[in-house]
Amino acid sequence: MTTKILLADDHALVRRGVRLILDGEPDLQVVAEASDGSEAVAVCRRQPVDLAILDIAMPRMTGLQAARELSAVAPDVRVLMLTMYDNEQYFFQALKAGASGYVLKSVLDRDLVEACRATMRGEPFLYPGAMTRLVRSYLDRVRQGADLPRQILTAREEEILKLVAEGNSSKEIAALLTISVKTVERHRSNILQKLGLRDRLDLTRYAIRAGLLEP
Repeated sequence: MTTKILLADDHALVRRGVRLILDGEPDLQVVAEASDGSEAVAVCRRQPVDLAILDIAMPRMTGLQAARELSAVAPDVRVLMLTMYDNEQYFFQALKAGASGYVLKSVLDRDLVEACRATMRGEPFLYPGAMTRLVRSYLDRVRQGADLPRQILTAREEEILKLVAEGNSSKEIAALLTISVKTVERHRSNILQKLGLRDRLDLTRYAIRAGLLEP
């Protein structure tokens, strides 16, 4: 199936460049453009969109504000942030706003297509420096004595959570643990329900906070 994409950036030249990258892929199609966050939200309200690619810094309504608004009015639309800022504060704000990934404009030609596909698979897309920041944040919380999540998962569920967060598919996990794919999916569903989470990105965040992903 073709992923219908909304592209929002206040610079027409950037939108044109991004469209050239995406429209060259058979499974990705830019169906609408917007020049600010408010317009992006309005587009998602009136026409079918699978993925919104939002520039962080836009007039009227920023990409971060638009991402928060979309999570309320169009929760099925996945969000990918586009930015020129390799900035820790922006990165964490993007995750908090509900974005599934964070792509730097300086490496668009390298990362954008895979980021779109990962987002639509329900997986997080984190550029290499981003994982380092997440781990550093976790270690800072440990040093400051912050409370870590209580043990509410079984040992098997923790094992599967870690493998999911590391990017393994259900089929790969089933092979590693010598269980059926259906069993993996059942455990994954139980994990999401117990933790009140939605997708692989949320599971990755939780796994890092709980110390299940090694630095």
